[in-house]
Amino acid sequence: MGIIQELIASYGYLAIFLMLILGIVGIPIPDEVLLTIVGYFTNIHVLNYELAIFISFAGALIGMMISYLIGRKAGRPLIEKYGKWIGLKEKRVMKVERWMKKYGAYALVFGYFIPGFRHVTCYFAGIGKMELKTYITFAAIGAFLWCFTFITIGKVIGIIHD
Repeated sequence: MGIIQELIASYGYLAIFLMLILGIVGIPIPDEVLLTIVGYFTNIHVLNYELAIFISFAGALIGMMISYLIGRKAGRPLIEKYGKWIGLKEKRVMKVERWMKKYGAYALVFGYFIPGFRHVTCYFAGIGKMELKTYITFAAIGAFLWCFTFITIGKVIGIIHD
C-alpha cells in the first residue's frame, strides 16, 4: 500500500493510469486498494475528484481493451496448445463461450466488482469473439461504475477519518 501511495504522490495521474492498465491486464496490483487510495487523495486535495475518476476510467478501459485483444488474437491458439495443462479442454472452453454469449455483457459490468473475475471476463470476451461495440459499451459502463464506487468510498473514508 505504501508503494502505491508513493507512486501516486510522485507521478500522480500517470501512475494511476498505468497501474490500472497493468492491473486489469493481470499484473497483481490491488486495484480496489489503489482506487480507494485515489479517493482518499481527492479528499485531502492532492488529486481532483472528477479528473481522478476520468483517468481511472480511461486506464481501466484501456486495460480491458488490451485484454480483449489478447484474448481475441492469441487466446484460442494458446488454449489449444496449453489448455490441457491447466484444465481448459475444448469441452470446457465451449461451455464458457456459450455462457459468455448468454451473460457476457452483464458479466463485464458486474465482473469489475469481483477481483480476478474481471480479468478473465475480458479474455473470454475476446476468445468468444464478442462484438467489439457490445464489448466496449458494457466494459465502459462497468469501468465507470467500478472507478466511481471505489474512488467515492476512498473519499468518504477520508471525510470520516478527518
